[in-house]
Amino acid sequence: MIDELLAEADIKMTHAVEHVKNEFSTVRTGRANPAVLHRVMVDYYGSPTPLQTLASFSVPEARLLVVAPFDKSSLGDIERAIQASELGLNPSNDGTVIRLAFPQLTEDRRKDLIRVVRHMAEDGRIAVRNVRRHTKSDMESLHGEISDDEIRRGEDSLQDTTDKHTARIDELLGHKETELLEV
Repeated sequence: MIDELLAEADIKMTHAVEHVKNEFSTVRTGRANPAVLHRVMVDYYGSPTPLQTLASFSVPEARLLVVAPFDKSSLGDIERAIQASELGLNPSNDGTVIRLAFPQLTEDRRKDLIRVVRHMAEDGRIAVRNVRRHTKSDMESLHGEISDDEIRRGEDSLQDTTDKHTARIDELLGHKETELLEV
């Protein structure tokens, strides 16, 4: 019973770490990365649609991202959606594709982005701790069915799993901060 709870907690914590990793990929650095556009929603025929379902992306140069819409009539809508997003990118439309030049990040913008990724990391750590709290509560509810020693061993194992996942989030944060500070 305890092993099942620990396995389920490990899976949930791994999902929380993966979510943080995906969130980090949406924060733009000085390089062109199509992942920064994953949150952009385009008003396509009256309904909000994710940009990645409306266009393909390519990175011909380190600081240039090309968005090629499948439907050329949606070019204006895509351009407006990118301008409305808070990415700090200025789209250039040539009638067939949209080019996004990634400008060099200023020191202030880098500090702002580091603050944002630290907040994302903290949200991930909170999610991991919430899984730990719920699992610990589930273990304590088994009091009477299994011995106190087994519950204590399960809680120790749960804490080790929590520490492992929290350390992974901290490691991802360190990599992202290094990437953001890179000039």
